[in-house]
Amino acid sequence: MMRAAARGVQGHGGNAAERPAALRNIAASRVSNPCIHARGAPGRVNGGFTPSLPPPRILDRFASTGFPLRPAVLTLALVLALGAATGRSQELPDIGSSAGELITPAQQAEYGAMLLAQLRHHDYLLEDPLLDSWLDTLGTRLAANSDQPRQPFTFFLMRQREVNAFATLGGYIGLNAGLVLAAEREDEVAAVLAHEIAHVTQAHVLRGVERAQRDQLPILLAMLGAIVAAQAAGGNSSDDAAQAAIVSAMGLMQQRQIDYTRSNEHEADRIGIQTLARSGFDPMAMADFFGTMERRSRVNQAGIFDTPDYLRTHPVNTTRISEAKERAGQLARAPQAFDAGMRSDNPLLPSGVDLSATARAAAGASGRFDFARERMRVFSAETPRAAIRDYERAATRRPLGAAQRYGLAVARLRAGEASAAAGEFDALLAKAPNDAWLSLGLAEAHARAGRHAQADALFDALLRATPDNRAVVLTYAAALAERGSPEAGRRAQAVLRPLAARAGDDAVFQRTMGRAHEVAGDAVRAGEAFAEAAYLGGRAEQALVQLNRLKARGDLDYYARARIDARIAQITPTVLELKRQGVRDPDLKRR
Repeated sequence: MMRAAARGVQGHGGNAAERPAALRNIAASRVSNPCIHARGAPGRVNGGFTPSLPPPRILDRFASTGFPLRPAVLTLALVLALGAATGRSQELPDIGSSAGELITPAQQAEYGAMLLAQLRHHDYLLEDPLLDSWLDTLGTRLAANSDQPRQPFTFFLMRQREVNAFATLGGYIGLNAGLVLAAEREDEVAAVLAHEIAHVTQAHVLRGVERAQRDQLPILLAMLGAIVAAQAAGGNSSDDAAQAAIVSAMGLMQQRQIDYTRSNEHEADRIGIQTLARSGFDPMAMADFFGTMERRSRVNQAGIFDTPDYLRTHPVNTTRISEAKERAGQLARAPQAFDAGMRSDNPLLPSGVDLSATARAAAGASGRFDFARERMRVFSAETPRAAIRDYERAATRRPLGAAQRYGLAVARLRAGEASAAAGEFDALLAKAPNDAWLSLGLAEAHARAGRHAQADALFDALLRATPDNRAVVLTYAAALAERGSPEAGRRAQAVLRPLAARAGDDAVFQRTMGRAHEVAGDAVRAGEAFAEAAYLGGRAEQALVQLNRLKARGDLDYYARARIDARIAQITPTVLELKRQGVRDPDLKRR
């Protein structure tokens, strides 16, 4: 998978003016990673931690770290950005930092989008409209009350059960399913998000990249180039090279932790707690979650389970917990201490207007945490039937609560037991008749069971109650497309159309729209949507091939040809830069 691993990220020729900024900077860095020696030989990192490359037959464990391979791959991409940020600087961010000159905001956004596309391509993301909506609502609420409310953020979920969260360039923040499962309440999840948001707003990640370049080791740039290059090769040798790159990167992260200083983490704690309070959450939640992690760390010493990844990148001790409690207590005793940051900067409003009052008026959790956590438990399980068995075992110990019964219904639906799932949803709706998540689950169960009239009645009622709701729209359209008739396809197109203008970077939407067009008989629009989904899934070359095939059709009208030409012109520089670095799509046939 990593043909460029032994040489770093090097290229040969090409017109730099044609390359996207993010890829161009990777090429410009010309990194030769000292962590990766020729032929994948293990090497020392900064003269400290020495990663040991596991034998090829052991692909699911790291001999040196005990991490499962797949979590390590995703951690490679995101945690290193934060690991680099925990360097030697003891200073708070200063106005004179040159970090912002190293990578522009637009380039940061490119890096983040590229990283997300690669994670999607390798199936590390947990993309579910309901869970996406829950996380986005939670994250947006916190971001709006941060020190930089205009900073764009993208929040996404990972299906891994390890307890971890990460922030990287461009305001991209990832959250593992395992962290949500470990949290006891939504405020604790909000505390972790607030902490990661602070890492972004305080430029910890960006300053880490600056330090990395100054040390002749541009960690993030090299890592991104390696992730892109990983798709180029196949076979056992490429797997060995991939392992070498991953282990070396993990070794670098651990060495950074050896050199760890607490300034960035403590600053992120302090500012994150303020953001929590401004957003109407319990500021004590951060200390509570730290306490949970600290207890897990103690239990780990008895060998019961692995140390959470979160503790490797966010070390917790009793001092840090005490400091978090003290900060939260100070905010509770003197709420005016954090009001000043939320005064309006709108010159048309009176100077005494306090916008933080709005946040406090909406104080508290969303009310969706218990259902979201159980849905995440099902989606992150090895199989739906494994999730069903877990719930059945839990039921032998004590009766299942409403949220657990909801999780069981979702598991049955995903396992193909649509009628049984419908019965579970029906029983829950009898006690909570206006619950949108339950109604959506029942509608989907009816659709899967072939009861189309009942399903459509529920879907249409949900659309009337919440027009343009992404979860309702995507679930309804997918159910319609499954019927396979042109009439159902045209109805799916109509349901999806209101979201189309703002769904250009929504891979799930593009896949669903492509299927709707296909069923409706619109092959050109289907091809465009599927090409866009391929591009958003880290398959730029595949997207370009699909678009060129569409362009060769003889039945294109002027407008379709213009759309396709414009998109080809946008995607081509990315593909050329990838080819220039020797990266090709392994699934495409070579001439």
